[in-house]
Amino acid sequence: MRELDLIRLYYYLCECYDNELRWHCQRFSNNSSPSNEKITDSELLTIYFYCRLYEDKHKKTEIYDYTVRYMSSWFPKLPNYSNFNARINALNPALSALVPILLQNIENKCIVKGISHDIVLVDSYPIILCSGKRQGKVATELSDKSFCATKNLYYYGVKMHMVARKVEKTIPLMDFVSITSASENDWAAFRLTALRPILHKLKGKAIFADKAYGDIRLNQELLTQQDTYIYTPVKLIKGQTQAERQFKKASDSLFSTAVSRVRQPVESLFNWINEKTELQNASKIRAINALMVHIFGALATALFHYIF
Repeated sequence: MRELDLIRLYYYLCECYDNELRWHCQRFSNNSSPSNEKITDSELLTIYFYCRLYEDKHKKTEIYDYTVRYMSSWFPKLPNYSNFNARINALNPALSALVPILLQNIENKCIVKGISHDIVLVDSYPIILCSGKRQGKVATELSDKSFCATKNLYYYGVKMHMVARKVEKTIPLMDFVSITSASENDWAAFRLTALRPILHKLKGKAIFADKAYGDIRLNQELLTQQDTYIYTPVKLIKGQTQAERQFKKASDSLFSTAVSRVRQPVESLFNWINEKTELQNASKIRAINALMVHIFGALATALFHYIF
């Protein structure tokens, strides 16, 4: 066990909690399950992120078992697993609020060098609750069934849309994340959900994305209002003759290759996050709160790798 890392993480999370996160947490009255209050929210967050960050434990059952076996002297008031699970799920608004705090900290302290201020990468990533022929019945408020062309499978779950900034000679740095249902069309989700809250940040940018984001209306809107253009690989046009396609084949192929090379690092970013946090596998999730904890807890864990 890494005691100094545990202490450092605890002090960092206490500072974040006192400054911001406590305003996002559900509070319990003194008369409702007082046993839940024997351990503080800061301690729960420390347990959760320490096990994910340093011990490679990503399921809450694994986190709890490890804490009981190796950290009981540090957290003697640890509740039973049922209360522990409920308390962690109740902290899902705090976890989603922690991600922008970590991003701001990384940027303010210049932890990541070579961040591009002109190039933005956009892509989506499936988070799978179940796949194949199974009928999903979990987190139905948000989840549904769709097809992932990249993995060539049907899955039930949600889709994470990410806006990231290009970083020289390494993987990009995430900048904004939006969660939609799996069947949500990529360009529509980007246009209506992911883009709107950060439109003011994308003035004069070059956005690189895959074919799903290629839309004439969206490009015209961004070019007119924000002086921003979306570069995507060339899509085949309906009704175009074979002669026209052959005439433009060489130039279209070179352009598509150039765009793909610029946006390829965002795929590496997704792979790196999944390797560090097992983000894509959400088969053990049973409720919408647990799903949000799984997603934003994984993203925060990935960002902690930059800081610690």
